Amino acid sequence: MADKLTTLRTLMASHSPPLHALVVPSEDYHQSEYVSDRDKRRQFISGFSGSAGLALITMDDARLWTDGRYFLQAEKELSNQWKLMRMGEDPAVEIWMSDNLPEEAAVGVDPWCVSIDTAQRWLRAFENKRQKLVQTSSNLVDQIWKDRPAGKVNPVKVQTLEFAGRSVAEKLQDLRDKLVQEKANSIVVTALDEVAWLNNVRGSDVSYCPVVHAFAVVTTKTAFLYVDQRKVSSEVHSYMKDNKIEVRDYAAISSDVDLLASSQLDSLSATANGKNVGIEHGCNLIWMDPGSCCYALYSKLKPDQVSLQQSPLALSKALKNPVEMDGLKNAHVRDGAAVVQYLVWLDKQMQERYGASGYFSEAKAERKQPSEAQKLTEVTVSDKLEGFRASKEHFRGLSFPTISSVGSNAAIIHYGPEPDTCAEMDPDRIYLFDSGAQYQDGTTDITRTVHFGQPSAHEKACYTAVLKGHIALGNARFPKGTNGNALDILARVPLWKNGLDYRHGTGHGIGSYLNVHEAGPHLISFKPQARNVPLQATMTVTDEPGYYEDGNFGMRLENVLIVKDANTDFNFGDKGYLEFEHITWAPYQHKLMDLKLLMPEEIKWVNTYHSKCREILAPYLNDTEISWLKNATEPIHT
Repeated sequence: MADKLTTLRTLMASHSPPLHALVVPSEDYHQSEYVSDRDKRRQFISGFSGSAGLALITMDDARLWTDGRYFLQAEKELSNQWKLMRMGEDPAVEIWMSDNLPEEAAVGVDPWCVSIDTAQRWLRAFENKRQKLVQTSSNLVDQIWKDRPAGKVNPVKVQTLEFAGRSVAEKLQDLRDKLVQEKANSIVVTALDEVAWLNNVRGSDVSYCPVVHAFAVVTTKTAFLYVDQRKVSSEVHSYMKDNKIEVRDYAAISSDVDLLASSQLDSLSATANGKNVGIEHGCNLIWMDPGSCCYALYSKLKPDQVSLQQSPLALSKALKNPVEMDGLKNAHVRDGAAVVQYLVWLDKQMQERYGASGYFSEAKAERKQPSEAQKLTEVTVSDKLEGFRASKEHFRGLSFPTISSVGSNAAIIHYGPEPDTCAEMDPDRIYLFDSGAQYQDGTTDITRTVHFGQPSAHEKACYTAVLKGHIALGNARFPKGTNGNALDILARVPLWKNGLDYRHGTGHGIGSYLNVHEAGPHLISFKPQARNVPLQATMTVTDEPGYYEDGNFGMRLENVLIVKDANTDFNFGDKGYLEFEHITWAPYQHKLMDLKLLMPEEIKWVNTYHSKCREILAPYLNDTEISWLKNATEPIHT
């Protein structure tokens, strides 16, 4: 049987017009970061399983672009049929295509799986050589993917006011006010977490992300939800009707955008009532987010009909209401208790099975060789962590696949252990775990790095540099209007002093029982998009610097922060100032710290944070766990 690339090239050659190249993005019809199994087309064709990347297939070449989080992983997973292209180091895909494909070359792509922004960027790059972007009528990868997983039919669930904090009516009114303000009569909402947040619904169509495969359209007069109606119970139908939302078939979004263009969509709704405020105010544009809306829907409209702006729901969702903030804080307390219970268990197991000196001691201990049944692996220990989380109130699952990594595996930034190939636990090597959970009142994400033996002086120095950057960012005070690009340097300076760095961003938003990587609009990063939106009070963001030494170890520390108003002695320029509040609670390991490298104020911060850990987590722990936590959070004395 011919291999995948050969079969795909046959389809490319027989396409009308014949395709010189085919782009296979990672994204689904909603431009999601995490996609369902049936939408993992790029993984199917390339073998690379990371969440970010793009495959390009020509008649004699195959290339995979991905970012610095995945360089090591891609090197391991790609066959010799593929060449790895490192984003930020190698030419961008549109530059490579423009330079290497012939004049008037036809480049195919499924227009549902590429954003407006991306398609337009490619089109600009193609102009010099008159190359063409061809929208394929069907996805060519789907045609050769014979055992493609079936779509899930999971129920839509209502996120009640007890957890949502704001009603659908309030959210729709705010959205319509923004439409009028921007002279738009409607908006097409495509990002799955925005659809879920706006309608106060959740689902399980994508692993780890409590979202529903659905589109939404809101006009100044009506609202529509496009979803597989088998997922909608009679109770949810009633809920939608009560909120004046018309439920339509998922596939109807395509024809309904045509109706939207001709101002006929409102006539379909049985819930339409009252006068159309938009017409009164001269609103005639259709709002589409160029970063999350697919090119297929945009292509149905004339350019002068569309307002291309980031969705206003991105910022509304990022600004947590009081109920969401309380829920996030409560979820992180329960989650911190689970992490401490895990560390207590793991510390004991490493000592009993492997003869480790343990979490607290650096004394040399006599190593044991556990029997086959006693061996611990990256997967078996992460399963235990999930079990501790599952025992907590409102637990709904993990928020992403746990990164449980020993030694050199920890240098693979988004490493995913597999039962058959994962490493055994090792008391003489760094162990990094990055994990989180979905609770109905909040989403969590935490990273800790530990050692159960005798860390080297170099490991301590690196860990301490990461900790210093983590503290520097978490303690920052800054004027309102400051963006995450300006703050990113704070976490890197302690590493830069030693010629060290890391390839990923430093902070991302966190959803409220939604995506663990909230899709903007803010982030803390060296990337240019981190300049777009200033941080504002009630936003959430992670603080997660790291350092990774290929073939040796990796380390990262991560807490979730809430942005809040700061009380300062002065107020230069009457701007007002902001600071961060940590809501993640779990100890940092003393024995990985080089105390000579910590400033007195940094030691004071660690001691204060650890004191809060004891106070906040103790009610959720038993006596043995409390005793362990007291030892782990003993004040540092220099």
